[in-house]
Amino acid sequence: MAVVDPTLDVERELHAGGASWVIGCDEVGRGAIAGPVAVGLGAVPADCVDMPVGLRDSKLLSEKRREVLYPLATAWVSHHAVGFAEAHEVDELGIVAALGLAGRRALTALHHQGVGIMRSVVVLDGNHDYLSPQLATPPRITTRVKADRDCASVAAASVIAKVERDRLMIEADGVHPGYGWSGNKGYGSSAHFGALAELGPSPLHRVTWLH
Repeated sequence: MAVVDPTLDVERELHAGGASWVIGCDEVGRGAIAGPVAVGLGAVPADCVDMPVGLRDSKLLSEKRREVLYPLATAWVSHHAVGFAEAHEVDELGIVAALGLAGRRALTALHHQGVGIMRSVVVLDGNHDYLSPQLATPPRITTRVKADRDCASVAAASVIAKVERDRLMIEADGVHPGYGWSGNKGYGSSAHFGALAELGPSPLHRVTWLH
């Protein structure tokens, strides 16, 4: 199947409906057994220009290509933020609530950057709104399956979140060596599980996920 580049069609429609910003939202690290879960946001105003050439859902890009696109994506969106919920928070709260917490932290960062959150529409990848339960006064949130492939703002958010989380895991590999995080980024590869059997869990492992 041919890969179709994302467009700004959804964003343009939401801007035409009165949104000052459309905020693309995507999560990274949901299925990992170590490290934080991350929620990336990329805000685009009504006068945004065409997206960077080659911008796609981070899962469709190589690590090298994501690193190339990261500065282009962060420069293209008017504002961006990545919120994290740490492994112990995933253990304590569960993954869905941890995603909402990470998203709330990212939205708070956008607010401090000057984005009018309540004048925005958040386009959240997937079919479940994990943000609203964590917000006292949620903005308008629309869920969209495969938004990371279809919507340029969400594709940008996915690249930004993936690169920033990957960098954290590469750095953590030097602090807690032996698990291969520079390669597996905290996901459950066979080598990662083998290291767990030999070394036991680190402080960055989601211990409730290791059964």
